Amino acid sequence: MDRNPSRFQKAAVLGALGVVYGDIGTSPLYAFREAVKASAGGSSPAPDVVLGIVSLILWALIVIVSLKYAILILKADNRGEGGIVALIAVLGVRGASPGTWRGILLVAGLLGAALLYGDGAITPAISVLSAVEGLKDDAPLLAPLVVPITIGILVALFYIQHHGTGFIAKLFGPIMLAWFVLLAVLGVANILYAPRVLAAANPYQALHFITHAAPAVSFGVLGAVFLAVTGGEAMYADMGHFGRTQIRIAWFAVVLPSLVLNYFGQGALLLSDPAAIESPFYRLGPDWTHYLLVLFATVATVIASQSIISGAYSLTQQSVQLGFLPSMRVLHTTSEEKGQIYIPLVNWLLALATLGAVIGFGSSDRLAGAYGIAVSLLMAITTGLATLIALKWGYNPILVAAANGFFIIVDLIFFSANSIKLLDGGWFPLLLAGIVVFLMLTWRTGQRLIEKARSHLRQSEAQFVQSLVTSPPVRLPGTAAFLTPATRGVPLILSHNMKHTHALHERVLFVSIRSTEVPRQPLEKRFEVVGVASNITRIILSFGFMESPNVPEALELAVASGAIEPYDPREISYYLGRETLIPCKPVPEMAKWREEIYAFIKRNAERSAAYFSIPATQVIEIGIEVDI
Repeated sequence: MDRNPSRFQKAAVLGALGVVYGDIGTSPLYAFREAVKASAGGSSPAPDVVLGIVSLILWALIVIVSLKYAILILKADNRGEGGIVALIAVLGVRGASPGTWRGILLVAGLLGAALLYGDGAITPAISVLSAVEGLKDDAPLLAPLVVPITIGILVALFYIQHHGTGFIAKLFGPIMLAWFVLLAVLGVANILYAPRVLAAANPYQALHFITHAAPAVSFGVLGAVFLAVTGGEAMYADMGHFGRTQIRIAWFAVVLPSLVLNYFGQGALLLSDPAAIESPFYRLGPDWTHYLLVLFATVATVIASQSIISGAYSLTQQSVQLGFLPSMRVLHTTSEEKGQIYIPLVNWLLALATLGAVIGFGSSDRLAGAYGIAVSLLMAITTGLATLIALKWGYNPILVAAANGFFIIVDLIFFSANSIKLLDGGWFPLLLAGIVVFLMLTWRTGQRLIEKARSHLRQSEAQFVQSLVTSPPVRLPGTAAFLTPATRGVPLILSHNMKHTHALHERVLFVSIRSTEVPRQPLEKRFEVVGVASNITRIILSFGFMESPNVPEALELAVASGAIEPYDPREISYYLGRETLIPCKPVPEMAKWREEIYAFIKRNAERSAAYFSIPATQVIEIGIEVDI
């Protein structure tokens, strides 16, 4: 165990550079270029336009990322965990009924979570494309190869996911530290040639540009400027992995200064050479460094993409645990670190969406139109939910309204600016998010309906015990664990099994698995034991939404504590239900066609045995038909 806190903090800060700030750290490749193009329409920009855009980017980084996320939003944690799913858990709206205000909050939160998948599809595409496009700056003949090279890099990235990224991830921090140092050095070298760019530090430059430009130009520029802050939301989503303090140190000590210096350097370059508008980032260095910059930028964008992909796995695991998505195959890629997981279905669906974006849009310029709209809407939703949490925690309503109201206005301004890109590609991440949130709501509603159907069929404990007295079954040696989602009543699979076999094991466990709204359930609260009858016990296992449920391990913990009698773990039989859903009639909560979709998802969900880490050789599945 590392007993040196400062050493641990330094490691966490370095790790945050690679995982948290990979996305925003590669935004200088395209953000400034797109903003200037939006203002000049392809012609050389005037000096006051350059100063205005640099000033806008600076103050966007300060207001949105530094003040809102680093200082304010990071306080809205769920026992150290952040992210949109953590916000949903803190608000306690997971079981909200449709049509209520809590139900509306739940839908908003799920939409925010779904938008992260849209972001996850666009980020690798635009990041790697923007890096590889540097090849055509000095060699225009290489332009036709940009898309194939990008596809090759992304295919390789998604292919290696199943091997795990533990070893490579250790290099992320040092590489990104070198990247941020490079950004700063390139920026300072160009600022020295045109120090007048430092006037952009005055917010007047930003206000003057916005108020004097045509409304269409202002909105177009704001939408492009927002690209400079995309990725800022990652500091909240990854807070639980590195800690609030370490993430703030990494931002204020390394990332923010490096980004600001680089954007000012790009502005200084355009003040000296307006013709550099086509590729201001790669023109920052001498000609002989060009291909080295392309290589380094490509590595940095791959790291940024890996961080987004890993975030999608984590988000999926949390959503499954909270009941918003069906159980999926989750593989732990290392035995040393529980947080490193791989979800095959998510990986290849994300790969399909990302490659589709690269092929469909073909350039980072066109992808820029699709990028900001999802993130700006996500940021607005996050601010709104964080406001409600601040009020729930008893903060001064006037201060909350003033601070969060200001940030919501800023978020909505940027969302409005990005909305004009809807037909230019903004529809793509919104379409992906819409599909995901639809599936989430369909799964959640279907689960409620099936549990309602189960409750009508389920015997009460009293009825079951009475039936054992009046019609004693044959008792079989050993222990049987019947898994059930309910914490009351007799598992349907037990009733169904006894109906046909007229037999019951000597010892019976009703095992109920429950997901809590905290990231990790303390071990002392892992289980709750309730006696049902002689040698029949109900044990309720609780897991946090950041944990992978391991039923055998939890039962062994209960035995070790003395809560239940010892048994041979190798001899216990686990009974699970394999339900066949029969969509028989439409119900108010769900149309018939959605019932069919739910039934299809249910049939193809990961088998419960694997999801709960139960050895396949000890599983007995019993089929049951349930009408919904």
